[in-house]
Amino acid sequence: MSETYDLTVIGAGMAGVAAANKCGAAGWRVAIVDALPYGGTCALRGCDPKKILRRGAEIVDAARLLDGKGIDPAGLAINWSDLMAHKRGFTDPVPDKMEKGLKGNGVETLHGAARFIGDNTLEVDGKAYDAHRFLVAAGAIPRPLSFAGAGLMIDSTEFLNLEALPKRILFVGGGFVSFEFAHIAARAGAAPVIVDRGARPLKGFDPDLVEMLIARGADVGVEVQRETEIVSISKSGAAFAVEVKSGGETRTVETDLVVHGAGRIAALADFNLEAAGVEHGDKGIVVAPHLQSTTNSAVFAAGDSADTGGMPLTPVAVIEGKVASSNMLKDAQTAPDYAGTPTAVFTVPELARVGMLEAEAREAGYDVDVRFTDTGGWYSNYRIGEKSAAAKVLIDKANDRILGAHLFGPEYGELINFFGLAIKLGLTSKQLKSMTAAYPSVGSDLGSLL
Repeated sequence: MSETYDLTVIGAGMAGVAAANKCGAAGWRVAIVDALPYGGTCALRGCDPKKILRRGAEIVDAARLLDGKGIDPAGLAINWSDLMAHKRGFTDPVPDKMEKGLKGNGVETLHGAARFIGDNTLEVDGKAYDAHRFLVAAGAIPRPLSFAGAGLMIDSTEFLNLEALPKRILFVGGGFVSFEFAHIAARAGAAPVIVDRGARPLKGFDPDLVEMLIARGADVGVEVQRETEIVSISKSGAAFAVEVKSGGETRTVETDLVVHGAGRIAALADFNLEAAGVEHGDKGIVVAPHLQSTTNSAVFAAGDSADTGGMPLTPVAVIEGKVASSNMLKDAQTAPDYAGTPTAVFTVPELARVGMLEAEAREAGYDVDVRFTDTGGWYSNYRIGEKSAAAKVLIDKANDRILGAHLFGPEYGELINFFGLAIKLGLTSKQLKSMTAAYPSVGSDLGSLL
């Protein structure tokens, strides 16, 4: 005889946990299941541990920027194993804390591999569980790559658990993972190479600022090889031989480690969604705007598991988890509001974006006022010795509203949030500029960017 729940959540990441807690606190009988430790990618294998490692890179970089300006960075180095231990001090307690919080809201916590065996029935390690509703929020996995030797790569999870950092590292793909990890590795003494098959890495970000980031990375030893395709990877003694092709020529790159940074797809293959009649693809479950499956009304999806067209970001996943759970509780059809959602590549310094790219705004027919400012000589950057920083703000000439903001520089991952709020609330540049900020702070630069 199966157990029956009001809601069963598949995936104990941030979206799934938010939904389970919300419905559990509302009095529903809720279960959540995951084959992996509770916490999901962001807390255990992504955003949070990555930024802890980045802190080491920031310290090294900050000291080097002030070399000859009062700081002697000689001998300063990252102790990789100690930095990893510091990371584990955060990540190790997460699963237990997550599970205790869920149980506190009356949620039953299940562990094991889940798969559908009917429209309203889930099997977990051989035991059947029925539910009136399901939320699939199982995250993403690295995109399968078909070249010979692809299985010799490690993924981002394995990189974040390296006990020792190899000297030579090759990153496949020109996205978030490759750039962020390469910037950490370079400051830790490695020689990272990013191989991207396209002409323009980080395609979701302003191309002018991406070029500044690539130049800044080159200064600290991050090499970017564009329009270069991986042909094969093979073992070469204790190292690897990576055959690459560019400009019609093939050559071999020797490296100690190859890291997969070439994108991710929804992690849905193991759930037997076909048995529940749930339509899905690499981008997730096909859902209506209110996150309900278009082919099985009992199933909702959030985060990387939902094909919404939204950005694959943890805050977006959490919003979707909350909206999906609210829709289930209220029998409503509210769609998530994605307006003003910022994103950032946490290189050193970081690259951030919110709203439209310049090309997108022009293609949409806006009369755009592009306000570009090189901030490398501004006080906030002079103070720390950084010379590479800039901002591009896009304003609608018709009504003075902000269409997009693109920032590259120290602490701009925080500054971008002001622009996100302005876009979400429909503020004009004049209204945003009227804010009085604490001085001297990076936030006080906001008015001058407008």
